[in-house]
Amino acid sequence: MENIRAFLKRKDVIISAHRYGIDAMGAMAQGLFASLLIGTIIKTLGQQTGIAFLVTAGGYAAAVAGPAMAASIGYALHAPQLVLFSLIAVGGAANELGGAGGPLAVYLIAIAAAEIGKLVSKETKVDILVTPAVTILVGVGLSALCAPAIGAAASAVGSVIMWATELQPLLMGILVSVLVGMALTLPISSAAICAALGLTGLAGGAAVAGCCAQMVGFAVMSYKENGIGGLVSQGLGTSMLQMPNILRNPRTWIPPTLAAAITGPIATCLFHLEMNGPAVSSGMGTCGLVGQIGVYTGWVESGKVITAFDWAGMVLVCFILPAVLSVIFCEVLRKKGWIKEGDLKL
Repeated sequence: MENIRAFLKRKDVIISAHRYGIDAMGAMAQGLFASLLIGTIIKTLGQQTGIAFLVTAGGYAAAVAGPAMAASIGYALHAPQLVLFSLIAVGGAANELGGAGGPLAVYLIAIAAAEIGKLVSKETKVDILVTPAVTILVGVGLSALCAPAIGAAASAVGSVIMWATELQPLLMGILVSVLVGMALTLPISSAAICAALGLTGLAGGAAVAGCCAQMVGFAVMSYKENGIGGLVSQGLGTSMLQMPNILRNPRTWIPPTLAAAITGPIATCLFHLEMNGPAVSSGMGTCGLVGQIGVYTGWVESGKVITAFDWAGMVLVCFILPAVLSVIFCEVLRKKGWIKEGDLKL
């Protein structure tokens, strides 16, 4: 047993929730952003401006989502070069065979292929043949065996959530908004979760609302402590910056979470805000305005007639209500002494 542990340590194979649940998943979200998400944005820009080159470029970027996710995961797992490059083929296979649940298939299979590839890396004199062959054969083999089932399971879970949100927009609007919003602030990837589940439609709209509530809420209610820099870094970056403060005083998390519980059902019940762009956009909130661009992309691609009511709903749910509600709740907690001066300082 000691020999096995020493071998795994030498190969940097660390079986832990942090390595797989945070590092790998966060990297997967970046891979999705650098391919499918930015590709969709570029393509939409090209469609709206009539620039064919942008449409073509965006299409190429979106087409390599699987390889980009797998390579990103391999990078996060410190895969050697031959393993890392071989994961490109693995990601393509897993994403294609996984269907609607492709991102989850890529996530699970890329981790397995990367770790096994690391185990054989530089262990033979013909490493240039053995390492890529093992990584690709393991990854593509697992894709053929497991990806369709993984994809079907993820798609089924996402479909149930979306069906339940259509059926009970008030209750599910609250649950989806709060849970996905909290996932965005936690050191895990809400974007990857939404992508893996294919979370779109009303449920996607609720997810956008929850993520915006966390980002805009923390940005505005901590303005006294952090100024314009904190406003931008949290409002257009990530509310994850507040995690150290949340660990020190969990009550600081109450205002944006309550705001999410309100804006979620407003999005689903009043404005019928739907995310019909890329599912990954559902978990991005106001990060680079990706959530809002995703909603707009969905409007355009579905041929929806965009009204002033639609724009008003997006602005209220994504910006105005999270800011106002979070500040109100925060001031109440400050008066109660639950949140003190400096508790939100980055």
